[in-house]
Amino acid sequence: QVQLVESGGGLVQPGGSLRLSCAASGSILSRNATAWYRQAPGKQRELVASITSGGTTNYYVDSVKGRFTISRDNAKNTVYLQMNSLRFEDTAVYYCNAPWGDYPSYWGQGTQVTVSS
Repeated sequence: QVQLVESGGGLVQPGGSLRLSCAASGSILSRNATAWYRQAPGKQRELVASITSGGTTNYYVDSVKGRFTISRDNAKNTVYLQMNSLRFEDTAVYYCNAPWGDYPSYWGQGTQVTVSS
């Protein structure tokens, strides 16, 4: 059974940084495109960033461009989301999704990111 496990969330002040990790057993991450989504209270789940299996093509939602970086380490079956210059509006539960754009697709349990002073 495929399991995606996110980690790295927490409480951070505005302007701070966090690095989220998405790990999986097996090769599901190394062989497929992977995405990070987020869901803030009362809002729909939003695609934040995605990365191809080779790491050559990335997508970012406009609100995080220049601040967030998605990357992968296929040897570790892990995908990362480096988040810098965090803002209040980045507060959400962040989810990992793979294979992105395919079926079936799997989700992790989410990791909470709270940006607060």
